[in-house]
Amino acid sequence: MPKFVMLWTDVAVWLLIVAMVAYGWTVKRKPNLAANWGKVFRNAPALSSSLVLLACLLVTLADSVHFRPVLPPAAGAPAGSVVYDARVQSLLDAAMRSVVESRESTYSRPLAYVGFTKESMEVQGKVERVAPRLKFGGAHLSEPDKQWAGDVSQRVVVGLVGGGIVALLLSALMIAMVARARAEAWSVAFQKIRQGQTPVPWMAACWTLVGIGLSVGVVISLMGHYHVFGTDITGNDVLYQTLKSIRTAFVIGTLATLATLPLAVVLGIMGGYLKGWVDELIQYLYTVLSSIPNILLIAACVLMVQVFLDKHPELFETGVERSDLKLFLLCAVLGLTGWASLCRLLRAETLKLRELEFVQAANAFGVGHARIMMRHIFPNVVHLILIVTVLDFSALILYEAVLSYVGVGVDPSMNSFGGMINFARNEMSRDPVVWWPFAAAFVFMVTLVLSANLFADGVRDAFDPRARVFRPRPVTHQKKPA
Repeated sequence: MPKFVMLWTDVAVWLLIVAMVAYGWTVKRKPNLAANWGKVFRNAPALSSSLVLLACLLVTLADSVHFRPVLPPAAGAPAGSVVYDARVQSLLDAAMRSVVESRESTYSRPLAYVGFTKESMEVQGKVERVAPRLKFGGAHLSEPDKQWAGDVSQRVVVGLVGGGIVALLLSALMIAMVARARAEAWSVAFQKIRQGQTPVPWMAACWTLVGIGLSVGVVISLMGHYHVFGTDITGNDVLYQTLKSIRTAFVIGTLATLATLPLAVVLGIMGGYLKGWVDELIQYLYTVLSSIPNILLIAACVLMVQVFLDKHPELFETGVERSDLKLFLLCAVLGLTGWASLCRLLRAETLKLRELEFVQAANAFGVGHARIMMRHIFPNVVHLILIVTVLDFSALILYEAVLSYVGVGVDPSMNSFGGMINFARNEMSRDPVVWWPFAAAFVFMVTLVLSANLFADGVRDAFDPRARVFRPRPVTHQKKPA
């Protein structure tokens, strides 16, 4: 049995999943919340982006179960002794073991079978500068010059067919669930979905599933025989690095956002409701915090964390645990330095709510201030908290890229989009240009951030009445029976 390793961010990620399940149960029991979330998923871009975010979340969860595998017994070792590998792996690492172990000597282009850097080799009795064959990429080809194009095309077609079949099965299952919920036949439900006659745009979800299925199918079909996104300067697979970076982006986007909530919510509501010297003190705190350049404050905090980690190496059994704790503390730093804007927003909203009749009536009946803030003020600002939280998710992903670019982000041994872009600085200045590590990190990061932004727009339109816009639904003309 492998030895399971529970990292700090693993605990946070799985606790977040439990909290999401509990919140889903709460939404199901409260009609008002269920109605608002129903409006979110009636927005086609928000529904499609939620499926992309769900796919990224599944990658994050697979990369959040860590363990140390058992090493084979050494010669002369006592019976029953168990030795574990010093390297910490995740389920994602185990699933992509062939990709992890297919390390080349240096750069190679996407889907290439020869290296990017030429070497001096003897060809027909002469020393020439040629691109050497890769050790793993295209190694199954006996005559790559003739076989490469046909082999890649065949694998792409197989991946498209396999991914398309899986996507169609998932779409059919989704349509069957809709038909069951509406107590209709599957064919009737499919016709209504195809014609856009359902409140939820399920057709957009089907097309999104098809797009994800086709992309994943092609990548899986090519992954075991080629480096789909090429390799970096150390010969490591770029596709593997980008998938590992998804977890880092999710952890920073969620944990750093949640870390801002305690201070922002408590101080914002207290300042707006109590007013007086309490409000002045809270305003002074977030005004001073907003006056300090954020990047310098975060850099100073991260450097102090780095000094602490360097002075206490005995706290960590492996390097992965050290890197993970630095990531966790970085999220805490981002949260403790980024609460001012939400606090200011909640204070302004609370100043309006405290003058409304239901709050004045509670004061007249002698209800305590703490109870009024908890039972009357807080539920009426939850929509703002939810909107800002979802919007800040994508902003923090981009913020991590900036921090890693200037050298104060996550540990260099941990994969992240910012780290990949930082390493690509020198690669983009080469001649010829090594463009694929930067392109892979950029495309994945933009896809994740764009999906988060589209989902955030749907949440804002549903939960903030002032932000709602009228979107006319297309009119479908049904044929009259003869």
